[in-house]
Amino acid sequence: MRRFSWFNTVSLTLGFTFLYLPMVLLVFYSFNESRLVTVWAGFSTKWYGELLRDQAFLDAAWVTVKVAVFSSTLATILGTMAAYVLVRAGRFHGRTLFSGMIYAPLVMPEVITGLALLLLFIGINLDRGVFTIVLAHTTFAMCYVSVVVSSRLTTFDRSLEEAALDLGCSPFEAFRLVTLPIIAPAVISGWLLAFTLSLDDLVIASFTTGPSATTLPIKIFSAVRLGVSPQINALSTIMIAIVTIGVITASILTKRAAVAQKRDEQAAIRAE
Repeated sequence: MRRFSWFNTVSLTLGFTFLYLPMVLLVFYSFNESRLVTVWAGFSTKWYGELLRDQAFLDAAWVTVKVAVFSSTLATILGTMAAYVLVRAGRFHGRTLFSGMIYAPLVMPEVITGLALLLLFIGINLDRGVFTIVLAHTTFAMCYVSVVVSSRLTTFDRSLEEAALDLGCSPFEAFRLVTLPIIAPAVISGWLLAFTLSLDDLVIASFTTGPSATTLPIKIFSAVRLGVSPQINALSTIMIAIVTIGVITASILTKRAAVAQKRDEQAAIRAE
């Protein structure tokens, strides 16, 4: 194994510093006693208390959580179904178009996606609010779920399903009783990823929201334009913690799924 050269070490250190130092400073100053966000005046958690008493932020947080839960659930269901079709259906008429439509949001700029959805909602005369944000977030999060689940289905041992079918299960029962429990870690990872993406989305939500639904990222962006306050630092720290927990949990579940897959393959080899 090659050791890191000094150039690689310095480059990696500078890269991580550039990415994460602003977040560290934000978390550090969220516990600042002073109202000035760049002047340290002692340790205090009062801004977290002020944040919990700000009804506007609480309302925006409730809308954000509600949108994230519903959109990630819908994205997980639709993304799992799409992954199953792509992996198990083989070659069928329109497969290229179908897969291209599934994966398009991965490479499509969020501005284009948001603008297209806005024009769609205006064209069908649909009032913008929580429902339209849920639809928009489901649209762009579904592709991420599909990628995660399809990677697990690709390496899935289909002989387990065939054994269930031979024992009298219907295709749906085989999926529900055999396939779904095995790919559950990938499905949960996809849900957590979709939840995280919905939680911190600003661009698409700003196009598809209405006056009755303000998400937390939009509220933060509007507040920051008037100046950064310690409450913004506290709120951003909470969001960083939630997103970090979600990403770490998804990573652990994915790693456990990989370990379980390797264990199943070894068991199948020994059985042969």
